[in-house]
Amino acid sequence: MSSSQMEPVATSVAVPAPTVEEVERPGVATGKPRSLFSDAMHDLRHNPIFWVALVLSLLVIVMAAFPSLFTPNNPADCQLNRQHAGPNGWAIFGYNFQGCDIFARSVYGARISVEVGFLSIAVLGTIALLIGVTGGYFGGWADAVLSRITEIVLGVPYLLAGIVLAKRLSAGQSSGIWTVVFVIGVLSWTTACRVVRSSVITAKNQDYVAAARMLGAGHARIMLRHILPNALAPFVVVLTIALGTAISTEATLTFLGIGIKPSGDGSTISWGLDISGAVPHVRESATPLIVPSVFLSVTVLSFIMLGDAIRDAFDPKLR
Repeated sequence: MSSSQMEPVATSVAVPAPTVEEVERPGVATGKPRSLFSDAMHDLRHNPIFWVALVLSLLVIVMAAFPSLFTPNNPADCQLNRQHAGPNGWAIFGYNFQGCDIFARSVYGARISVEVGFLSIAVLGTIALLIGVTGGYFGGWADAVLSRITEIVLGVPYLLAGIVLAKRLSAGQSSGIWTVVFVIGVLSWTTACRVVRSSVITAKNQDYVAAARMLGAGHARIMLRHILPNALAPFVVVLTIALGTAISTEATLTFLGIGIKPSGDGSTISWGLDISGAVPHVRESATPLIVPSVFLSVTVLSFIMLGDAIRDAFDPKLR
């Protein structure tokens, strides 16, 4: 048999072209591992609910910061001769029982609601971080005591405790904003605290924490540099959802007359105040009740949907 007959015959193997999914997700095509953050961002980019919620949330924040961009009318300009007047070119939803522009008051009402929401998130976030990180990191009797405190606060009826506490603290205050912020902050930190504690317990058992401890790092450095950054992702998700809940709680307390208090010149504008004031006149005109209620519902829903979308993207168990 000749040498030419002994040589192997070269065969060509057809390599399939990369798919669109592999091009968009390079980690799949190249075989390189991808981080949880890159996976989450890919899912968020292709999630229409996330984009709708994000646009609505940003719209509400911009409306609260710059209400004059959405309406040129003065929400405190109220004239009784325009009481329950219908829509026109100047007031697209007409006027309420005091002759105030309904749309202008709904736009300017976002400011107090968003302000109370973010301040409440700052209060409850601070409490949740302090208790959750301390209990989860040190464990032992400290974790046992802090867990029992968390369970006690969690067992208190939220709305009932908010009504009692707000009514007791709102006496003598001009607007009641700080009362609502305090009530929401001290009663709604439990969920965020439990999430932080769980994340800290998981992170402190990792190898990099043990290595940092062997190298002589102190407790403060380990918590701030190694554990806390890994616990922030679920914490931020919970705060996003809690923001919508805080806004709805503020409107509820204000509607019941123990939240934001109206001022004599009408400069204090809140969705809860407008909804409360429109209820006795709902048979005469339902628009003053419907419009701020829709603004409130869309705002709360947008923040809750945003938090849910981020949670679904960053939770590996839901993949």
